[in-house]
Amino acid sequence: MTLATTRTSDHATALRTEFTGWSDLSELADRQDAQLRTTFEWAARSPFYRARFGTAGIPRTRADLTRLEPTTKQDLRDNHPFGMLAVERRRLATYHESSGSAGEPTPSYYTTEDWVDLNERYARKWTGITADDTFLVRTPYALMVTGHLAQSAARSRGATVVPGDNRSLAMPYSRVVRVLRDLGVTLSWSLPTETLLWAKSAELTGLEPGRDFAGLRALFVGGEPLSTARKARISQLWNVPVVEEYGSTETGSLAGECPEGVLHLWADRAIFEVADPVTGEIRDSGRGTLVVTPLYREAMPLLRYDLADDVEVSTEPCACGWRLPTVRVLGRAAFGYPVADRLIDQNSVEEVVFALPAEYGVVFWRGRALADELQVQVEVSERHRSAVTAELDSLLRARFGVPVRVLPLEPGSLVPESTLTGTADVVKPRSFFGPEESWDKALLYC
Repeated sequence: MTLATTRTSDHATALRTEFTGWSDLSELADRQDAQLRTTFEWAARSPFYRARFGTAGIPRTRADLTRLEPTTKQDLRDNHPFGMLAVERRRLATYHESSGSAGEPTPSYYTTEDWVDLNERYARKWTGITADDTFLVRTPYALMVTGHLAQSAARSRGATVVPGDNRSLAMPYSRVVRVLRDLGVTLSWSLPTETLLWAKSAELTGLEPGRDFAGLRALFVGGEPLSTARKARISQLWNVPVVEEYGSTETGSLAGECPEGVLHLWADRAIFEVADPVTGEIRDSGRGTLVVTPLYREAMPLLRYDLADDVEVSTEPCACGWRLPTVRVLGRAAFGYPVADRLIDQNSVEEVVFALPAEYGVVFWRGRALADELQVQVEVSERHRSAVTAELDSLLRARFGVPVRVLPLEPGSLVPESTLTGTADVVKPRSFFGPEESWDKALLYC
């Protein structure tokens, strides 16, 4: 057994002990209720919740909580920047805004004490994060919490952090591959799609992901829905576990993966509800949109925050032994787009695409739901084009029972090879040039 394997086993055992510290979910609910009273008091200091509570006063019980109107992203936007603030400004450690296309800022802020909880939840990885790790952070740093969270949590465990970002011209895919190999990166944090882009970039330079990156021991991923089939393909390509994470800038980590590959909600740190999108009925399990009340968030308390994410929550026991609810994250288009008489979602199509044999090399695809036809494009080499077209057409028709058109594309059509192998011209600003120099980029960084 290697040192890395021993560390992973020891950490998984420690987590199992931590998450069996209560006899059942009923006892866990009692623990939630004990902290909920403090959460209500924090919320009462916020101008937003003080107004929402009104003459009824501060809520006291879980029953009071369920009677409150959900807090929405629009509420956060309407109260930008500090209408949700529940502490003195001088106590804030960081300010963030979430990603999204609404065009309005969605603020989020944390105290130093809030960050202790954020770090601990993120670091709940069954593989462990230790001082022996070199941790590549490949998610955005600008305003979003995701990159800062991974860096802070990894540093809290003593790991060496490589701040890679994924919105910087200074870190193209070719440089990511070099850093992964030269530094002997052991852990990484990114979107699932990023790991496929790294693999293809590596292959284009003659490297084999599962062989030439010997230090790598796990890929931490989050930020987008991930089908079982795509997750398995990523793990196969890199020959390491793929460990999924679920959360948001407004809340931090909300769920993490157990050794059985199942996501568990951190119900010892937050109260979770499932809202039926049609009837509005609230349950503790089933399929619907996730509503969360973080219990250790002082700077910006959130009561019944509607994430607008489609999920499926279960309270059935998991083989791992963790006494925490499990969750499947289906994405915000989980209920799909209509094709003929069927609703088809991304996760289902992705499962079919990645069911193709690995030797076909299909990793990049896109689909479109038309009123009477499902169209799917895939990048595939000439060698496998006929087989992929025929097999994928057959698999999709069998899965959905609708008209299908598979459109094979030359490699590089969806993801240009220049994107995967090129380097950006990133320079410091200049205002003065010699006679043979181009001054077209004066003052610009690129």
